[in-house]
Amino acid sequence: MAALEYWLWLSSCGVSPRARAALLARYGDAQQAFFAPTGAYESVPGLNAKEAAILEKRDLRAVDSILSACQGQGLQILSLQDAAYPDRLRNLYAPPVVLYVKGKLPPVDENALIAVIGTRKASPYGIRMGREMAWQISRGGGIVVSLLTNGVDAAAAEGALRAGGRCIGVLGTPHELEHGELAQEVASRGALVSEYAPGTAPLRSFFRERNRIAAGLAVGVVVVEAPEKSGTRLFAAEAAEQGKEIFAVPGNVDAEKSAGTLEMLKEGAKLVTNGWDVLCEFEALYPGKLQPCEEVLPRAPEESEAEKREALIEKKDIDKPEGKGYIDWKEQLSELTEEQLQIVAAIDRNASHIDDIIEATGLSTAKVLAQLTLLEIKGYVRREAGRRIALNLVKK
Repeated sequence: MAALEYWLWLSSCGVSPRARAALLARYGDAQQAFFAPTGAYESVPGLNAKEAAILEKRDLRAVDSILSACQGQGLQILSLQDAAYPDRLRNLYAPPVVLYVKGKLPPVDENALIAVIGTRKASPYGIRMGREMAWQISRGGGIVVSLLTNGVDAAAAEGALRAGGRCIGVLGTPHELEHGELAQEVASRGALVSEYAPGTAPLRSFFRERNRIAAGLAVGVVVVEAPEKSGTRLFAAEAAEQGKEIFAVPGNVDAEKSAGTLEMLKEGAKLVTNGWDVLCEFEALYPGKLQPCEEVLPRAPEESEAEKREALIEKKDIDKPEGKGYIDWKEQLSELTEEQLQIVAAIDRNASHIDDIIEATGLSTAKVLAQLTLLEIKGYVRREAGRRIALNLVKK
């Protein structure tokens, strides 16, 4: 406990990963950093005056509540000094000083971990390929890393679980803010990881910060479907900067959702069409652990029907007749504020997780939650299980 409390202090004190890295570069570990002479933080390269002032408070009051919350939520605490902490993360420029883990983290450094990512607003093709790639990677001996967001990422986690494999989900929030069924299943069959201590108020920057962790855990990244300007491309750029192998699944040349993927192929990403195309690149690094998967993920009848319905909806969206309900919906939207319109536009057809809405709009967490409450009262949206929000397409 003597050393752990200082790692928890550093994890929760409210400075950026870059600032924590600067502090550890100067002092070596969290305890030495905590007991630095008064005023010394101001001279640490990489710390600004605001961060130095936060650290100078040396506030340990949150430590007991973090430990209690971790016990209540069943979280394992791994600090940078722990032997079980993955070397892949330890070698990052700004590694998470603490990992809060739900489930059982597999031996990261001994396995081929592959991140499978793509757009939230994936096409039926993107969803299918994300699921199949992850399924084949898992069947072939790899371990899938997922951000668990809507679209390709969630499909990849589902594919890994359906293969009977393990999946590591990387969160951009503290654990208590993620209640989705998929996340719980990932935790029961693999692990959920977050660098944010229980009780941490979520910030927009967390979603970018988690990318370095997901990319850091993996040896390769598979991009299934990415628009030209997207968070998926930012993730791939982070992974490439870390020296990870980048793979891309081709899409139609005229498909907007594949424009970024095709551009990545031009820039040197390796074209792949199945899981073994990815795993074979790492066969020599993990002898005896990886093998081709000749099978194809069986598709349930309801999945095929869902793809047909989705394709029909996409085809008809631009030329559908403006019936009374459609016109009424447009009229009602004119009553909303600019912020409310941003929120409505960020909600996918089938529903969106609150965290995804916050990230997509760029609004503060408090503002999004307040506006969602107003939209719910007015009947524009409804809340669903797992902190998801759905649109009421026609207000009754």
